[in-house]
Amino acid sequence: MPPPSRPRTPRTPRTPPPPITAPATHPGPGRAPSRGGLGRPWKGTTVSVPEGTIPYRQARAAQPAALERVARRLAAQLGTPGAFPAAVRPVFAGIGASHAALALPVALLGEAGFAARRVLAGDLPPGPVFDSADLVLGVSQSGRSPETLAALALAGPERAGALVNAVPSPLAAAARWSVDLGDEPDSYASTVGYTGTLVGLTMLARHLEGWDSARALAEWAGTAELLEEFEEVLAPVVAEVTAHGAHVVAADFVGSGASLGTAEAGALLLREVARVPATALATRTYLHGAMESAGRTLHVVLGDGREGELARSLARAGHLTLAVTAAPLAAEGTLHVVRLPGLA
Repeated sequence: MPPPSRPRTPRTPRTPPPPITAPATHPGPGRAPSRGGLGRPWKGTTVSVPEGTIPYRQARAAQPAALERVARRLAAQLGTPGAFPAAVRPVFAGIGASHAALALPVALLGEAGFAARRVLAGDLPPGPVFDSADLVLGVSQSGRSPETLAALALAGPERAGALVNAVPSPLAAAARWSVDLGDEPDSYASTVGYTGTLVGLTMLARHLEGWDSARALAEWAGTAELLEEFEEVLAPVVAEVTAHGAHVVAADFVGSGASLGTAEAGALLLREVARVPATALATRTYLHGAMESAGRTLHVVLGDGREGELARSLARAGHLTLAVTAAPLAAEGTLHVVRLPGLA
């Protein structure tokens, strides 16, 4: 592979292959066969709401107001003297959607000159994983993830922190420092819990950067109104993608930096909620071979850099593509674009 300073120009992806027969059965237990693309659930599938959770649509509708509550609660907690220690080499640990969320604070702190990193709690490398860390922050919406609990135990109580939603929780109890989202009601697919975790991780990153709680809270002013307006902009684009997605049997999510975490969370959400096989990859990794299997696939490309060219290349080869970007990218053919709102 060429060095990063000389990235190769990707080959134009091949045109979609002829239609193939979709899998006859759903891989999950107890699921009935036959599915037909995006927006069309597995026939015979019954959707139940697990005890202690709320329906997915209800959780989505609750997000705007919930995120403003979460921001206010975290500002109050972080404004307490000694709430969290100063740290320049923090390590964030989580699994599943919580691990995906960790890409955001790592990117923010990296931009500020911190040696921050994230680790997958369920697959820690051998050796002294946390020796160089001055803070190990375990993240789990439920506060019960056994892998994250084990990672925090490995780090030791003297430098263990936690961010959770559920109150009380074993993870918070095992940490020397902890903050929580306020036990917000959530869906099984971790809707408000995930987006609230992003708010919490951002505010924690700002705290480590030296921001006071009032300044960190001000960054989230108007969140509810912005999200409600964005939903109106988003709805017709999603409807178009769904309408053109009857042939889709899988989805690729692609991004870099903080957007890689969004890609990971998006792929997981599509698997959990829509039951569509989905994979997340870093942009440059995708360009080095992974995109060659394009065909009967939805491509969700997130980012403002090389991702724009990638999205155009995929769409011009006839592939259904959704670009999520703040860059001035125009929709064309099979390329659909969600423009992220500008932030002051």
